[in-house]
Amino acid sequence: MAQFQFVMRSGPTPGVTFPLEGDQLTIGRDANNGVAINDAEVSRKHSRLTFQGGKYVLEDLGSTNGTFVNGQRLAGPVVLKAGDVVSLGEQIVLMYDAINVDTGATIAVSRKAPRMDPPPVQAAQPAPTYAAPTYAPLPAKKTNMTPIVIGGAVLLFLCLCVTFFIWVDQTYRWCVFFPFISGCS
Repeated sequence: MAQFQFVMRSGPTPGVTFPLEGDQLTIGRDANNGVAINDAEVSRKHSRLTFQGGKYVLEDLGSTNGTFVNGQRLAGPVVLKAGDVVSLGEQIVLMYDAINVDTGATIAVSRKAPRMDPPPVQAAQPAPTYAAPTYAPLPAKKTNMTPIVIGGAVLLFLCLCVTFFIWVDQTYRWCVFFPFISGCS
């Protein structure tokens, strides 16, 4: 039997293990979530895990900073597979892991605090089949155009000044435009 967990790789408590139990879990900043992560980048109800067909499906719940799987922002539900990297915003990184559990063994889990166990070494498993994930395009990075516009205006002004002085020199109009120059009467 496989048991699933998240191991925090970066965030407020690196190394913490979150056992995933139940058919539906929410991930978020609120303490009532199945996976509670107290960090400003995480929304109160950030994302949801649903157990379907022996696998967990992850979907974003309209969070402010987004939910990412392997660096791609979620635009719809995605089936997780062992080794997937789940990010909440930019700073919170969780490793999704599936571990094989002996059903005859006794497992003690404290509900007050997550376990601080290192991730177990897992045996090679055949890759599960899953639906292709759908991703939202990342927003385009905005560029500040003010310095470019000012630089262009200064360059245009300098070109006009040089052109004017070349014209004045070639048409011998120095005294017309600059009567204060010596030699102009």
